[in-house]
Amino acid sequence: MSNKLKIIGGDWRSRSIHFDDAPGLRPTPARVRETLFNWLRNDILSSRCLDLYAGSGALSFEAASRGAMNVVQVENNPLACRVLKENAVSLNAKQIKIVQSEVFRYLAGDAELFDVVFIDPPFQQSLAVQTCQWLEDKGWLSPHAKIYVEVESTLKLEGMPENWSQLKSKVAGEVGYHLFERQG
Repeated sequence: MSNKLKIIGGDWRSRSIHFDDAPGLRPTPARVRETLFNWLRNDILSSRCLDLYAGSGALSFEAASRGAMNVVQVENNPLACRVLKENAVSLNAKQIKIVQSEVFRYLAGDAELFDVVFIDPPFQQSLAVQTCQWLEDKGWLSPHAKIYVEVESTLKLEGMPENWSQLKSKVAGEVGYHLFERQG
């Protein structure tokens, strides 16, 4: 396990988290995370965050470092979950809960309301729009939730929930990243 990245802001600024090489795992680059958390600077403190397809946990550890009250990381890969747990222990991150589950199985369960959701699915599987629809249709979002979607830069996000408005959108290399707000 030689891969690591640094948390860029908040209480754990400059602390490292580790991640394993797993198929499709590509942590959000530091400059994209910095842009995203500038976009969300007024939304993270005391928020409830959901990180779907958590992978390395880069986004949700960053949110917890910046004051998120509760963070749920959902990841299907058992090895990635083990590493998420190790990182949570090393950071003493008591506000983080790790759930090993396939995302749609998790979303089919009992809904909780989240204020900020991170969606960064494996590329080339067309999971982002369906995930967004399930979040909306199954009642997982607070009235004005912010939803971050990271996909391959060539993917058009067609069929997003009609009551969501796109606030921001950028491209960095192969990555397209977008911030939406739900209109409750």
